[in-house]
Order: sequence, then structure tokens, then C-alpha cells
Amino acid sequence: MTTKLLPIINETENIQRAFIQIISPHHTQIFQIDELSVLGRDYNCQILLDDSFVSNRHARITHKDRSYCIQDLRSRNGTFVNGTRILEAQLKDKDRIQIGKQELIFSLEIEEKPTQLGLTSRNKTWNQQLENLPHMAQKDFPVLITGASGTGKEILAKMIHRYSQRSYGPFVSVNCSALSENLVESELFGHIKGSFTGAEQNRKGAFESARNGTLFLDEIGDLPLSLQPKLLRALENSEIKPVGSDSSILTDVRIIAATHNTLSQKVNQEKFRQDLFYRLNVLKITPPPLKERMEDFENFLYFFGKQYRVAFSFSAIQRLKEHEWPGNIRELKNFVARASALYNKTIVQEDCLDLLLDKNLPVLDSIEKITTENMNLKDVEKILICRALIKNHGNQRKSANQLGLPKSTLNDRIKNYKIDIDQLLQEGSRLNL
Repeated sequence: MTTKLLPIINETENIQRAFIQIISPHHTQIFQIDELSVLGRDYNCQILLDDSFVSNRHARITHKDRSYCIQDLRSRNGTFVNGTRILEAQLKDKDRIQIGKQELIFSLEIEEKPTQLGLTSRNKTWNQQLENLPHMAQKDFPVLITGASGTGKEILAKMIHRYSQRSYGPFVSVNCSALSENLVESELFGHIKGSFTGAEQNRKGAFESARNGTLFLDEIGDLPLSLQPKLLRALENSEIKPVGSDSSILTDVRIIAATHNTLSQKVNQEKFRQDLFYRLNVLKITPPPLKERMEDFENFLYFFGKQYRVAFSFSAIQRLKEHEWPGNIRELKNFVARASALYNKTIVQEDCLDLLLDKNLPVLDSIEKITTENMNLKDVEKILICRALIKNHGNQRKSANQLGLPKSTLNDRIKNYKIDIDQLLQEGSRLNL
């Protein structure tokens, strides 16, 4: 939540914000804390926790004199901060809160917020899009964010939410490509107890978790075709039906969707519904690749360098500008983080760059030319995994099926081989693989 779009803004003031993030295996819920936020099962609570071990009004967080305090409201099962049961405690950044079976993280952000919404770029074309962002934020229409991986689509979604009239509601993010087809419907719409094997209690989906806030559907292009009509009905009628339920629930969310795919092309290929595409594509913004906005490169480098306490010489910066940056802003941020780990609080010289620039894709040029010469079994396995991921646009479930592996095994292999999927897709596109 804390990464700003652009680092250099002329006129700023320090703004303190606090957030509560609810830990969930499949989607992220983030609530901004107001002057007083009550947590509990009651629908009047500012932060609603759907958990039978949570009291109706379980705890409250108050903001006074630039500090945040959590107080237990005589709950049945108690409130815990960093493993210790408390009646009242002052909260610090990254404190972990346990309420019932819910695990939450408190985060404190001190932001140099522009006195006016200073979303600007030195790239004229991109700057024109950014100038429209405040107007987009104030409207409640769906927004479609398209662009390559690593260009900051989720950051844009969070900024639209932050400056919208729903900013004090939750921001809920769901990665549509990370869920198996049989779980997506439950994650989006929820389910009732006993509706399928493993449904041991009623569960709210992302639409209900995001009530009065923003629902961010990342990689919407990977949403299963069978589920798209149900999402369309939810958007058209502002109502959902949990899995196994006979009754509908009215919704109140603002939808922001993002994809690295060209949805119009998927519509032509009959892999994405045309009516859903038009329903999502009301307002649109497309962040360009970093190599097409190099006017902002030094600003980003300065910002990340300040964040990680590392600086670069003039000659190093000039050479970095010649790099393709296929992973875009995300790759640049990771690069600066590596530089910080090796050259913390020093000036990185040009002769250090070969060590720092990510060379973790040596197999790509040979992906379509697998041979056993000078290659062990792990090399071959890594190449096959990379080729499957590129072919399936990073979708791990489809890649696992193609390779004949359980999805969990594929996920372990990706971690073991340190495969950066976003960078793999960018590099694979560059090589036309």
C-alpha cells in the first residue's frame, strides 16, 4: 500500500495513514482506519469479521495525537497483539493482531502526500492519462487497467480507491489467475455451509468483503469462461448468489479490473465474453512499459534508492537507461533492492552492474531447442516449466495440467528454480516464444 506512483513531487505535506490487512489465503482485504474503527461480527462495525469466534463488537481502534490504540470490548475470546492478550495497547507498524480465528496486520504509513493530487509524468502521453485519474476516482464506474506486468496496475487501482468516495471502505484484491476453476466462484461470491466438500461454515466472498469499498479483479483475462456470465449478472444487477444458496445478496462495490492480456483479442478468440468486456471497459487506463517512459526513470531510481538507502554514480545511471527493463517498474525496484543488499549506504559504480542486473533467464534462448548436450535433468525440467508458463501466459493451473504435475508441485518447482514469472513472460514475448 505504501508505494507511490512517482517519487518526486514539488510541494508536499506529511500525511499519516493506518491500515488493517486481513490475512486470507486467496484474496487480500485492506481497511483504512478512521478516527474510530470497531471490529466485530455486527454489520454496523467498520471492520466486519465473519467468524463465529469473534464477538459482535469485539475490539476498537482509536486514533488520537498521531498514535493508534486498540482496546478489547469485553470480548468472549479476547484480543491478542503479537501473541499477548491485551485489554488495551498502543499499536506499532507491522503489529499482528489475533481476533477469534482472524489474523490481521496493522500498518502505519507516513506519506509525503502531494498538497494536490500530484500524479504527473514527464512523458506527455502518459501524463495526459494521469490527469484524468482524479476524475476517474470520483466516479463509481468500473475501471479497466491494461498493460504489461510490472507497470504498476495494482498501484494505480489502490490510488483510484484512495482518492475515491469509497476510500474509507475496504480495498479487496483477487488474483483471478491464481485460483483453481472450482474455487473462483466461492472466492468471489462466497458459499454456505455444506454446499460442497470442505465447506464447514458460511463464508463471505470478495464481493461481500469489499462492501462499501473497491473490488480489484487482477488478471481478469484468466477468469474461467464458465464463470463470466455470473460475474456479468453480478455487475448488471448489483447482486450475487453464494454457492449453495437459493437467495441473492445485494452488493455495493466499485469494480476495478486489470489484465496483461489484450481482452479485445480474447473476445475475438471467444475466450472472453464480449458483453462482459464492454461492461468492464467503461473507464480505461493503460500504464506504458518503463522503456516507453524513460523520462521518469531517474525519478523512480531516486525514489527506490532513497527507500533502500543506496545511490548510483552518473555513469551507472546512464548505462541503466540502456537496459530494456522487460520486467518494468517491478524489475527496477527488485534491482535496487539487490543493490542495497550488496552495496548498502554506498554509491554503486558502473562496474558493479553486471553482478546486479538479473541474469536469471539463461534458458530462454534455448526454450524451443531442448537438447541433452551439457544439460542435466534439472535444466531440462526448468526449460519445460518455463515453456509451459509462457504458452499458458503464466497460468500455473493450466501449466501444471499440461506438464502432468499437481499445481502444488509446480509451485514448489517455480520457487526452487527461482523463476520470476512476470519477467519470464516479458522476456518470452521479446523473443517471440
